[in-house]
Amino acid sequence: MNQNNLESPPNNAEEINLLDYLIVILKHKSFIFKATFGAMIIAAIISLLLPSVYRAETKILPPQKASSSMAMFASQMGGISPAMLGMKNTNSLYISLLKTKPVLDYVIKNLDLLKIFEVDKKYEARKILTGNLNVQDDKKSGIITVSYINRNPEISANIANYFIEGLRNLNNNLAVTQASQRRLFFEEQLKYAKNALIKSEEGLQAFQQKTGTIKIDEQAKAAIEETSLIRAKISGKEVGLRVMKAYATSQNPDLQKLENEILALKDQLSKLESKNIGDDSLFSTGKLSVLGAEYIRKMREFKYNETLYEILMKQYGAAKLDEARDTSIIQVIEKAEVPEKRFKPQRRKIVVNTGLIVFFFSIFLVFIKVYYENLIIDLENKPKIEDLKKSIGFESLKIRFLSVIKKIF
Repeated sequence: MNQNNLESPPNNAEEINLLDYLIVILKHKSFIFKATFGAMIIAAIISLLLPSVYRAETKILPPQKASSSMAMFASQMGGISPAMLGMKNTNSLYISLLKTKPVLDYVIKNLDLLKIFEVDKKYEARKILTGNLNVQDDKKSGIITVSYINRNPEISANIANYFIEGLRNLNNNLAVTQASQRRLFFEEQLKYAKNALIKSEEGLQAFQQKTGTIKIDEQAKAAIEETSLIRAKISGKEVGLRVMKAYATSQNPDLQKLENEILALKDQLSKLESKNIGDDSLFSTGKLSVLGAEYIRKMREFKYNETLYEILMKQYGAAKLDEARDTSIIQVIEKAEVPEKRFKPQRRKIVVNTGLIVFFFSIFLVFIKVYYENLIIDLENKPKIEDLKKSIGFESLKIRFLSVIKKIF
């Protein structure tokens, strides 16, 4: 019995506290209802005045596997896997590219957004584009969702689709793979080789027109062609070596093999040149004359440039094939369509959320009012309240607050 009596007071106290809270709420239910219902009506009116905004979205699947050139680069970095270098999933790269100036300017130019957005400068249009653009990356599937919001549903769909077109255009123009870099490098070297071939050919023709045709026997002609071929091979392999050094370390077996091949060709060329020096059988006329030596020099230069041009053409063609095979393809899974349902404002959500917020806030105000009234009624707290008022120094502000509370209630 005694134990039951000892345990009962806390339960009664707890019940009394809960009932007190409920009584306070029910006493002021009219204020709580009016505040909540009034706020919901105001929120509904404001949501009706807000302009409708539409969102169009398109989904793309960028390349998910590292390219062969990236894998090769990773293998040269001491056995580091491509995934550790961020090469397996390239979504972050394409998301960043979507927000670059070339892509933004592509969209602005093709859709004439300066006129649509009613702005004069490109940077203003770019700011609007990036502000309304939303890009989401699904880590599990690897799908990137590109969405754009605008008051005009057709404009939102067009902009979303042109963002993908701009990304594709940028991706095709960038030399992002090792094969593309090789192709560009060989293309540049090919231009120099072509110019050198044209100059050597013109020089040989001018020399022949000036001095007449000089006959060379078959043995001499074969020696010239062999020497030129070896020199051209050395130059071609040195070009390939410079390309390989851009992504491979000195311990790379392919690089070491290429260096050994160049050394072997240089040794072969040295032996061949030492054999031909002082050979009097180069011309059918007999002794090697000054005129004949000049002709041989020009002939060798022409044959060298001709052979080098052919070698670089083959390497350039191989690089183009590698580039085509290694091209990163961006696949469009879902093309953006003109949205029929508005994205914003979500009127029902605005009204409900506003009602819930005001409902709980009005209950909070009610408890503050009751608590303050109890403090004033309690005689023990009066001196403390007076001291607090004096220390804070905001008496006038409190008087205004009380007057507002009295008017409300």
